[in-house]
Amino acid sequence: MKVLSLISVTCLIVEAFGASLPKAEINNRKFPESFKWGAATAAYQIEGGWNEDGKGESMWDHFTHTNPSVTDDKLNGDVACDSYHRWREDIQLLKQLGVSVYRFSVAWTRILPTGYLDSYNQAGVDFYVTFVKELLANGITPTATLYHWDLPQVLNEQGGWLNDSTADRFGEYARIVFKNLGPYVKLWSTVNEPKSTCMLGYGDGANAPGIKQIGTAVYQCARVQLLAHATAYHIYHNEFAAEQEGKISLVIDSTYNEPATDSEADVEATDWETQFNLGWYAHPVYVGNWPQIMIDRIGNRSALEGLPKSRLPAWSAEELEFVKGTHDYFGLNMYTALRVSAIDEPEIGDSSYYSDKGTATSFGADWTPSIASWLVVYPFAMRGLLNYVWNNYNPGEIWVTENGVATNATINDQFRVDYLQGYLSNMLDAILDDGVNVAGYTTWSLLDNFEWARGYTQKFGIISVDFTSENLTRTFKDSAKWYQRTVNTYCLVEECVE
Repeated sequence: MKVLSLISVTCLIVEAFGASLPKAEINNRKFPESFKWGAATAAYQIEGGWNEDGKGESMWDHFTHTNPSVTDDKLNGDVACDSYHRWREDIQLLKQLGVSVYRFSVAWTRILPTGYLDSYNQAGVDFYVTFVKELLANGITPTATLYHWDLPQVLNEQGGWLNDSTADRFGEYARIVFKNLGPYVKLWSTVNEPKSTCMLGYGDGANAPGIKQIGTAVYQCARVQLLAHATAYHIYHNEFAAEQEGKISLVIDSTYNEPATDSEADVEATDWETQFNLGWYAHPVYVGNWPQIMIDRIGNRSALEGLPKSRLPAWSAEELEFVKGTHDYFGLNMYTALRVSAIDEPEIGDSSYYSDKGTATSFGADWTPSIASWLVVYPFAMRGLLNYVWNNYNPGEIWVTENGVATNATINDQFRVDYLQGYLSNMLDAILDDGVNVAGYTTWSLLDNFEWARGYTQKFGIISVDFTSENLTRTFKDSAKWYQRTVNTYCLVEECVE
């Protein structure tokens, strides 16, 4: 059975129940003056120009070219939003919105087309240097992601994120980017959503590179991506941070999890669910080692499967020390919430991450508009997750680097306005009432774009892109107009109390 991402399920609910849902009570206080507002995109999803100016083939280029049916509409990112050529127009859109931050990703294959140093491409470096300078000239702070899912195909053919050497290649690439963009970029993300990369690309095979090893490869993928993150972190701090004075961290995606009932079993299951999702990547970086429940459950099930060692790779003492503490802030992507239930221990059979975690998740008892409302603006969803991160990982500073929803609405996207307003209201509660230091927010996404296996069938942008027009016309949606007012007033409603 094909596993749908949580974002996909969210979109199915939106499509089923229309574009208007009951609103939660919205906070009418102002965000702190220091709060940074922004928007986010990723290279493969918007740039196009897939083989121009020396760019190499990424695994997503290869994945979509060799089998077009891997995307819902059989389309790819060859052109996407054509931002490789229209980036000046996009910067003006950001300026019009009034945001102070733009989160984008660097395409590894524009810098090192094969992933190796001997393929260095000056044209790719020059493109991004020119781009970030222009952002700054327009009063917009660039924040750069080093890896947003577009691995060089040459490295993919050598094992990709299952090969330890990929972490070394990532460090070499990161060093070049730090050297050239570091004078202008002061906030860095190493790897974006490693959980999604591993689960969708190496688990259920829906995303590139299309590997289906849900009980084994996903754990090795996690290990290598964490090593890659730590490698880039140490390079930055050992060689660049003193002079460039920037910050760098991993970006982790997670749901907010609530027990389906107040039973002790469901409460425990909710902790397991959180550890197998958020903790899987946060614990090695912020605490050290995998979460203990992962070590215990995967180890026990591996033994019962007759395996000589756990399917969860063990860290060496040196690796534990190398990964632990590699953070300057917490990068959090958050889209939705889940209810979690305890289940009977799954039978021993084919290895599976889902059997390993031993929980069941849902959006509620049935598919009704009220449940859709719970999903979108459930009280304390964003607040609950922010508090969990703040209290359990002590990161010092949190950036919400992605948050948004897809709708089919072209311009009149009131559903998205309700969604953003609800989640930002929860965020403001966490900031003002709970003392959580959320430094900034970059909504996903600036533009409608290529949404991976969904192709162009899901539209996350606050700005519409007409993919049928020759000029790929960009138009502000209602959500963009609402966001524009919000970032200018620091207020989620028409009038805030002082």
